[in-house]
Amino acid sequence: MTATPKPEAHMSKVIATLTTSVDGYYTGPDDGPGNGLGTGGERLHYWVMGGPWTYKTDRDPNDSMSDVDKEFYESLTEGMGAGICGRGMYDSAGAWGGTNPFDGTLWVVTHRPEDAPDPDTGFRFVNGLDNAMEEATAAADGKGIAIGGGGDVIRQALTAGYVDVLGISTAPVVLGRGKQLFDGFDQDLDLEIQDVFSSQYATHTIYKVKK
Repeated sequence: MTATPKPEAHMSKVIATLTTSVDGYYTGPDDGPGNGLGTGGERLHYWVMGGPWTYKTDRDPNDSMSDVDKEFYESLTEGMGAGICGRGMYDSAGAWGGTNPFDGTLWVVTHRPEDAPDPDTGFRFVNGLDNAMEEATAAADGKGIAIGGGGDVIRQALTAGYVDVLGISTAPVVLGRGKQLFDGFDQDLDLEIQDVFSSQYATHTIYKVKK
C-alpha cells in the first residue's frame, strides 16, 4: 500500500518535523501537560535548548541553539505561512503560554473544536486533518505549511500523501519507553535523503517524500 497523492491544487510545500530518540520514541513515558516530552524526554530537545535542561529550567532557545542546529531549523522553517499540530501537542506545550509563538496561524487538530481559544491567540481549532490542511493551505497562500506533531498527526499526514519533506532529528539517547513515531504505521513509503546536519545533541536528516 502506498500513500495517496495529494490533490494537484495543493501548492504549498508541506514539511513535517519531529525529534526522536535512537530507538524511535518522540516522548518518554508519562507525557502530558507540564511534562510534554515525558519522563526523561527533555534530552530529546537538548539541541533546541543548546544543552541540558529540564522543565524547571528557564532557558530561551533562541539564544542557545548551536549554529548547526539553527541552520537546520531555519532551513525548514523559512517561508512558512501556516502550521498544524495535534491537540495532544497543544495541551502538552501548555498552549505555549496562550499565544502562538510561530509564524502564521497554528491549526490544532482536535475532536473538541468547541474548546477553541480566542482567535487573537493565533490558534485555530479544527476537527480533522483534512479540514486543517484545507484551511491552512488557503491561509498560507503558496507559502509552506509546517506539521509539527505529535506523531499521530504526522502519521496521518504521511498516509494521506500531504507531506513533501520529512525532517527527523535523532537525539543520541535511548528512551526504551514512550510514544514511537511510526507505531502502527503500515504504509510502504520511499524517502530520499536531501541533507544531513549533525551537532553535539542531534543528527538532523531531511528527507524528500517520494510520491
